[in-house]
Amino acid sequence: MVIDAHQHFWDPARADYPWMDAPELAPIRRAFGPADLAPLLKANGIDASIVVQCRSALEETEEFLRIAHATPSVVGVVGWVDLTDGALGDTLDRLRAAPGGDKLVGIRHQVHDEADPDWLLREDVRRGLVALFVRDLTYDFLVRTRELPAAIATAQAFPNARFVLDHAAKPPIASGGSAEWADRIKALAACGNVWCKISGLATEAVWSDWDADRLLPFVQHAATCFGEDRLIFGSDWPVCLLAGSYAEIKGALEACLAKLGPGARDKAFGMNAKAAYRLAIAKAELAPTKVSSRPSAQLRTGGRDP
Repeated sequence: MVIDAHQHFWDPARADYPWMDAPELAPIRRAFGPADLAPLLKANGIDASIVVQCRSALEETEEFLRIAHATPSVVGVVGWVDLTDGALGDTLDRLRAAPGGDKLVGIRHQVHDEADPDWLLREDVRRGLVALFVRDLTYDFLVRTRELPAAIATAQAFPNARFVLDHAAKPPIASGGSAEWADRIKALAACGNVWCKISGLATEAVWSDWDADRLLPFVQHAATCFGEDRLIFGSDWPVCLLAGSYAEIKGALEACLAKLGPGARDKAFGMNAKAAYRLAIAKAELAPTKVSSRPSAQLRTGGRDP
């Protein structure tokens, strides 16, 4: 099974996405839903996907679970919950009991937007992580170089938990990279319970001037650190459209992975995601996806991302 382990749905007409206010993000400031993604998956030989949170709102997680329940190709949801909520366990149990709740595979928070680089080390956040891990959920690190030390300490504190690093911690590709990023990625990879998503890299480069060769050194470093058994493909669609089409992003990452060895591509495009998120699925379970012709119809979310 070929899995895109990192894609998004949103509708700015129905909910607020403060990170989307920048003028350069205007091309993606519109609704994107399952009806938009389905033909891209088919055209690019992708069997299934994992939809990942876009804003800090429980309503979005609930909506994603409903979408997953109605969309066979969505095999997992990485949602958002308030990790500092004292009643988080009850919230997680309610989510998992709802339609689509069996597809809740992970949680993430936009840690790189927190003022405190050590936000992950707060006692109330740690208690929230415990609530996730006792329910066998994975936690996605959404961090940059600044927050990597806290991510390393967190992975070390929970050696039996599973973590996924989104976008390889967003390396500064446009500026040529940094030794600090490289060293901290190596330290995080030393924690054997962390996988690394090779996703979102083209949008860390110069959007109008990148190719597979520009991304290759960063993919190679991640592969050297994590090994081919802990690399995961993600398109980061539709954010990736700022830099290239779905096909261009997938093709560039395939070209990079092809240079890592014969098994790297197949593992990154499915097997590793199944392990990181405990996906209990088989290709035969996937039926043709039935989606609305109106992308926004399945995204009736509310609330606000702080």
